[in-house]
Amino acid sequence: MSACPVCGTRVLAGEAFCEQCGHDLAAPGPTPCTACGAARVGADGYCENCGMLQPTGRDHVEVELDGSAGASDRGRRHSRNEDAMALTAAGPGTVVGVVCDGVSTSPRPDEASQAAADVAAAAIAKRLAEGEGAEAATREGVRLAAAAVAAAARAGEDAPACTYVSAVVSARQVTVGWVGDSRAYWLGAQSALLTRDDATPGTHMLTAWLGADAGEVVPHVTTFTTDGPGIVLLCSDGLWNYYPEPEDLAAAAPQDAPLATARRLVRLANQAGGHDNITVVVIPFGQGDRADTTVAFPKERSD
Repeated sequence: MSACPVCGTRVLAGEAFCEQCGHDLAAPGPTPCTACGAARVGADGYCENCGMLQPTGRDHVEVELDGSAGASDRGRRHSRNEDAMALTAAGPGTVVGVVCDGVSTSPRPDEASQAAADVAAAAIAKRLAEGEGAEAATREGVRLAAAAVAAAARAGEDAPACTYVSAVVSARQVTVGWVGDSRAYWLGAQSALLTRDDATPGTHMLTAWLGADAGEVVPHVTTFTTDGPGIVLLCSDGLWNYYPEPEDLAAAAPQDAPLATARRLVRLANQAGGHDNITVVVIPFGQGDRADTTVAFPKERSD
């Protein structure tokens, strides 16, 4: 005698269906909850017995592209990785990176962040290939990402939401765009935070995000130039909560290959507590140039 994998009712050998719930006993049962073991995980990913959100195949993800790399990890306290990242080439010597952090208080934040990252990276690369400038391409990428997240809203539920940060890294300049509190850093001879959080000062209360309830999304966009080498680092707050200052982040980042750097920073964030999902994208810039040159950081523009 065995038990139905769905409802737990005892069934006799040779029975084709459970008399209690009608489950086809020849079919594989549902995946049990990773927390309590109950076979009652709903379509929304939550266990109907204990309420735990189930992990996905995105618990730890790594990517490499043209000398750039990224790592994303669910951390130690969350049951699911709601961050997402994308890396794509946009012609010789140009790389586009995107990091999005799903808003945990919204439904399906992992879907929102993945859609935003994928759509934005593809749109920016396409516009650049068509000859559009990096700032205009970045704004278009944000617009399409915001539309994709807004379109994911369902009647009768709150809207999915995420933050956004991207970088277009070419031979002599870097263009950064963002909405929310995912950040971009320049790590080099003059390390700097390139973004300004869309959040109430001293808190993590977002004042801007991507989602159907976000109103008009107006991205911040800035471009800087440098003749010296460094690293453009995009990250979610799962990292910068522990290393908010550019100098501290630069000291923590090893002078190593991009993937090794991303892995180390993820590991350090987990060792510090891993209270949130952690995503890091590392894009080297001008590694063959001189290190003692100046960097021109303009004021941020939102037009």
